[in-house]
Amino acid sequence: MSENKPAAIYLKDYRVPDFLIDRTELVFDLDDSVTVVTSKLHMRRNPSAGRITTPLVLDGGEDVKLIGVAIDNYTLPAEEYHINAEHQLVITATPDQFLLTVETVIEPQNNTRLEGLYRSSGMFCTQCEAEGFRHITYYLDRPDVMSIFTTTLIADGEKYPTLLSNGNEVERGVSDEGKTIVTWHDPHPKPAYLFALVAGNLQHISDTFTTSSGRDVTLKIFTEPHNIDKVDYAMGALKRSMKWDEDVYGREYDLDIFMIVAVDDFNMGAMENKGLNIFNSSCLLARPDTTTDDAYLRIEAIVAHEYFHNWSGNRVTCRDWFQLSLKEGFTVFRDQSFSEDLHSETVKRVEDVSFLRTAQFAEDAGPMAHPIRPASYIEISNFYTLTVYEKGSEVVRMIHTLLGAEGFRKGSDLYFSRHDGQAVTCDDFVKAMEDANGVDLTQFKRWYSQAGTPRVQVTDEYDEQAQTYTLNFSQMTPATPGQPTKLPVVIPVKMGLIGQDGSSLRFNLAGETTTETVITLTQGEESVVFEQVAERPVPSLLRGFSAPVKLSYDYTTEQLALLLAHDSDGFNRWNSGQQIAVNELQALIAQVQSGESLNQESALVSGFSQLLADEQLDSAMVALILTLPSVAYLSELAEQIDPQAIKTARDHLKGQIAKALSESFASTYERLNVQEAYQPNEAQIARRALKNVALSYWVASGDEQAQQALVNQFRNADNMTDQYAALATAVDQDLEVADELLASFYEQWQQESLVVNKWLTLSASQTSAEGLGRIERLMQHPSFDLKNPNKLRAVFAGLTQNVTLFHDASGAGYRFLADQIAVLDKRNPQIASRLCTPLTRWRKMVPSLSDPMKSALQQLAAGDLSKDVYEVVSKSLAD
Repeated sequence: MSENKPAAIYLKDYRVPDFLIDRTELVFDLDDSVTVVTSKLHMRRNPSAGRITTPLVLDGGEDVKLIGVAIDNYTLPAEEYHINAEHQLVITATPDQFLLTVETVIEPQNNTRLEGLYRSSGMFCTQCEAEGFRHITYYLDRPDVMSIFTTTLIADGEKYPTLLSNGNEVERGVSDEGKTIVTWHDPHPKPAYLFALVAGNLQHISDTFTTSSGRDVTLKIFTEPHNIDKVDYAMGALKRSMKWDEDVYGREYDLDIFMIVAVDDFNMGAMENKGLNIFNSSCLLARPDTTTDDAYLRIEAIVAHEYFHNWSGNRVTCRDWFQLSLKEGFTVFRDQSFSEDLHSETVKRVEDVSFLRTAQFAEDAGPMAHPIRPASYIEISNFYTLTVYEKGSEVVRMIHTLLGAEGFRKGSDLYFSRHDGQAVTCDDFVKAMEDANGVDLTQFKRWYSQAGTPRVQVTDEYDEQAQTYTLNFSQMTPATPGQPTKLPVVIPVKMGLIGQDGSSLRFNLAGETTTETVITLTQGEESVVFEQVAERPVPSLLRGFSAPVKLSYDYTTEQLALLLAHDSDGFNRWNSGQQIAVNELQALIAQVQSGESLNQESALVSGFSQLLADEQLDSAMVALILTLPSVAYLSELAEQIDPQAIKTARDHLKGQIAKALSESFASTYERLNVQEAYQPNEAQIARRALKNVALSYWVASGDEQAQQALVNQFRNADNMTDQYAALATAVDQDLEVADELLASFYEQWQQESLVVNKWLTLSASQTSAEGLGRIERLMQHPSFDLKNPNKLRAVFAGLTQNVTLFHDASGAGYRFLADQIAVLDKRNPQIASRLCTPLTRWRKMVPSLSDPMKSALQQLAAGDLSKDVYEVVSKSLAD
């Protein structure tokens, strides 16, 4: 690594800005070679700063060329300003209030980092969160500097007929040179990270939404012409989001127009810029023949997420980037609740928790572990993490659980009214919840400052004579980097008691008789006594996953089977089945590692048989219960990760269940394999989910009829869900026909970029003797583009999921990834740093893999790295 180590930024060092920008007037003269940006900033010293002689320091980027700077009508000579080593513009002396004019030149077509203003296909677009605006012009690029923006775009009207920015369009005309001029004005103050600009030759669809107060809002979704037939679903999702936010949170939209633009080259999923959301095309475009059911639901959730940011992120924003979860954790909770209300609450909860426990728990246990409000960072882009988003959402959900829906709404109403138009902190959010409900959440706030996943151990005692049942709880949070010791946190445990016949038992707790309660843990150790319990129960703990913890109770297989069959909480029914599978898989993994023949009788066979026989059950839930824990989740649970052993054990158990229940899977598949006009609705999605899980098991049984059914489904499918499921099963089961189907899939869809990404992932994940040569050829394929983040993610997702190839004992897979990260780091540091994650787990790998994985990281560390990659690599290798 470079000897000049990037410096860390600390939350404790926060201070208010020395200057404020009341109004920002921007003019962009867009051109294919260079773009000239003129900014007029109406500035004044910040009276809250108390510093009256400090120079003005504006953030900038190495790709910004300064042409001229003036204060009021005075053009500054060179000796009155300079550009420092951090690319900041420093002006030595200013009046207390002034108009600053800055003219800069940038080259968007050469911007490969995809931050600031850049080109994607034939359009100009921006991505300014977190610190991209400084790559456009010099500015106070921090979220607590909020300004009223007016933006004028000048461009060749024939090449760029669509010219968009934040707010409402207020003027349109033609320059003396014949260029189109459009001016947009956003009346709501915002920080620079919410600025947006789009210029291109785009088409759009339009609709309207009438708000609860009777205002008509124009809705427009823009795409390149060849994708205009894929945005109808997103428009419907937007209108559903607007209605839900009014109904549930009382939040009404506040501009005359709301716009969304689909962009092919985008580092993130989407961006909530005020009034002009910019989306990665993979998160917006949908059509039945090119889009899977999962993608439809994901698009709906992301459209909702970005729209909800209009209040939880835009109208009320972050004071500083340490408070990122203030907007992201809250808004993820909002979009998850939206999806739960519109679809199956239990299915959605299972999917969200499954992702959290697999990926975020792994982050909590790794070198990049951090609280949802970090204490420091080197590069803020590295903290757009699962911890900030997903765990942040769980922390908000716990507040909702503790206060109840009505109390939480009172708190959110106070938060929005108290802080509208402000940049605030996580403490402000919690304080609004406290004040609205008359509660003290001081201890609860430890969730914001402590990293790691708390572990809750539970034991029990039953007194038959007294008919009392006692649960003993202990909690601890393991050490994480920089936090060796932790204090007890507030943990709401939603629970019930189940009788031996599967019924919900009534009990008395604190004078109240009920069948379900929420126990709030606050101490390292504590006990709870339930009275009037008629028989020894089976505890149903952590219902709905009421807290993001690892809870351990020594269930027997019979108890788990009882919960799987009878628990009234759908989440715990699923979780019980998962725990049975985990127990069996861990036993098989131990047999693989010791060289024994695999011999494990599975209790899942009987349970799965009953599920398949009951046609009245929710097909989506049955599909989830039938799906075995993933290699990634089993890896997160392991003391030492042995990917090959995990994969071998998992394949064996799936094959064992498949053979035992082959006829049941076949009949389930045939029952659900019906012809109907495709709709991405809950009922059809559930049927397709179970049908395709049944097909994967049926194929795993080795039945030749199943393989023929798979081929027939692939060839005859009229929707991407069924076609892709068949293809993925063929690749996963390493069928001889897989190569032929992959070739056919590419031939059919080579003109559809987003579908080709699926082909890239499956091709990279395919087990073959070609090894890394297959990956190298994919990266030379005409469909691959090094500049496109979606293509990169597709190939490297396939590689890292390819257990046989990536985790080869030679370490070749690790070295290959490190080499590619080094190349990408020169072009797009954000993407490069995110690709480092698989290498950061080296300490948890079995010794035969730990050393070569560490060596690959050290190989990467020897280079000249960006701040993004440096932070991840240095923390991963730190002692």
